Amino acid sequence: MHSTIQFPQPFRHRHPPVQNTNELFERKRDVSVRVSDRFAAVVGSWKFIITQTIILIMWAVLNLTAWIYHWDPYPFILMNLVLSLQAAYATPIIMMSQNRLAERDRIEAHNDYQLNLKSEEEVRVILEHLDAQNRALAEIQEALISKKSID
Repeated sequence: MHSTIQFPQPFRHRHPPVQNTNELFERKRDVSVRVSDRFAAVVGSWKFIITQTIILIMWAVLNLTAWIYHWDPYPFILMNLVLSLQAAYATPIIMMSQNRLAERDRIEAHNDYQLNLKSEEEVRVILEHLDAQNRALAEIQEALISKKSID
């Protein structure tokens, strides 16, 4: 009896290796990116909010209770100007950081997509190999049954 058992050719990986998106993105970071990220991290922290709140309360209390010199009398026009300038500069810097994070998310999503394609290809190959094994086992079982019936 001639065997017809055949298995697929061994799988050859024809795709580039998976890359770490963090490393890819770190290579693209320059000084301005690091500064905007650090600024966004500081301004977006509870420590900053609490510190700023304490400073603003002290500013208001000192100007309301000062007996001799009110450097910013009520309604605190100078404090309003300082906060407006802070917002005018903080907003675009935070937006730069957010844009960079969005770019990083796009790179990571693309990398995930590539990884999913690779995984799908490998799963397909594994399933083909398992199917070949099932056919081989069926042929072996059939050969054993027919040999047993001859004996």
